[in-house]
Amino acid sequence: MTQNIKLGSIIMTLRYPALIDGEKGAYGVVFPDLDGVVAMGDTIDDAILNAEEALRDYALDTERDGSRLAVPSALEDVAAPSGSTLTSIPLIRLGGKPVRANMMLDADVLAFIDAEATRRKMTRTNFVSWMTRRVAQMGG
Repeated sequence: MTQNIKLGSIIMTLRYPALIDGEKGAYGVVFPDLDGVVAMGDTIDDAILNAEEALRDYALDTERDGSRLAVPSALEDVAAPSGSTLTSIPLIRLGGKPVRANMMLDADVLAFIDAEATRRKMTRTNFVSWMTRRVAQMGG
């Protein structure tokens, strides 16, 4: 089973509803559809990144056991308890195989990428990968 569902020529990424709660310095993420799959982080962004990893681990463990992945609920079908924020986390697989991508970017866009990568102590490649996952988390 893959993280994508193919409908004709359209490929959809699985996105699992997630609830974020906590306070500055201690945030938690739970998946209503996945008992026991949780993540934590000092910041909301860290908690979301850790939730992606927890979701990836869930998928690997489930498939290794020969089971099927749970079908994610639609966001509109999930009630967010008071104090929680509802979001969705995409199941993004990491194949571990780097692939070269030759791209043309506007010079100012590349300058922004380089400045942000430096500020975050990341390589350009790591920043672009991180940024792409953030856009996927937001729904595109």
